[in-house]
Amino acid sequence: MTKKAADFGKLFAELEDITAWFERADVDVEEGLKKFERGLVLAKQCKEFLDEVDVKVKTIKKKYDADTSVGD
Repeated sequence: MTKKAADFGKLFAELEDITAWFERADVDVEEGLKKFERGLVLAKQCKEFLDEVDVKVKTIKKKYDADTSVGD
C-alpha cells in the first residue's frame, strides 16, 4: 500500500468518525461546527486522492486499449 493510499484510509476513517459523531443525539453546536469544518477538509482531501486514482485508471485503460488495437 502506498503512503497516499494509507493516508486516504486514515482520512476516510476520520471522516467516518465525524459522521458517526453527528448521528448521536447529544451534539454540541460549537464542537459540531469544528467537526463540520474538519469534515469538509477531509472530504476535499479524499476527493483529490480519488481524482488522482481516476486519472491513473484512465491512463492505464488507455494504454491497454492502445496495446490491444495494435495487434488487430
